[in-house]
Amino acid sequence: MAEVQTLPDYPKGLDFQQVWAALQETKQILRENAEQFAQQQKETDRQMKETDRQMKETDKRLGKLGNRMGEVIEYMVAPNLREKFRALGYDFPSVAQNSDVSDRKNNIYLEIDIKLENGDKAMLVEVKANLTIEDVKEHIERLEKMRRYADLHGDKRTFLGAVAGVVMASNAKEYAIKQGFFVIEPSGETFIIISPNGEPKEW
Repeated sequence: MAEVQTLPDYPKGLDFQQVWAALQETKQILRENAEQFAQQQKETDRQMKETDRQMKETDKRLGKLGNRMGEVIEYMVAPNLREKFRALGYDFPSVAQNSDVSDRKNNIYLEIDIKLENGDKAMLVEVKANLTIEDVKEHIERLEKMRRYADLHGDKRTFLGAVAGVVMASNAKEYAIKQGFFVIEPSGETFIIISPNGEPKEW
């Protein structure tokens, strides 16, 4: 015959009703704590979403500001580039801003901030408010696309590259020079052009 288990004795002075009431009170406290936690979590999620929204908006505004600064730099640099390059031995009678190539047939697309041209050569200039190594790499790709487009359309000219920036890290500047680019940077109230090491690269 199985032994009948008896309920444990409650602490002295407490009866079943008191214990039950204590359990119910504990249950209510736990429920209230859970609701409070859920409310706090909801508020935290809302704040995180708002912070994320503000960060995205800030990034968007900074991006627009960077683009606007780039446009300002273009208009400051472009009028004097012809004379600056002429002093380095390059004569470019034609200067164009914000040109592009859109060749659907051969899937070649590129945008050019400033392009200087003559019958033998063309200089593609990329202008940035803050020049980075990644910008230099993208300009190399741009010139490779330009060369491919020119070959497909019988353009036998050689292409040169230059990068300009109000701000540029020393490693970005050195990288551009090593890649055979001219580097255009502010100097007082005007700007200077630094020639690449050795002969400039031609595409």
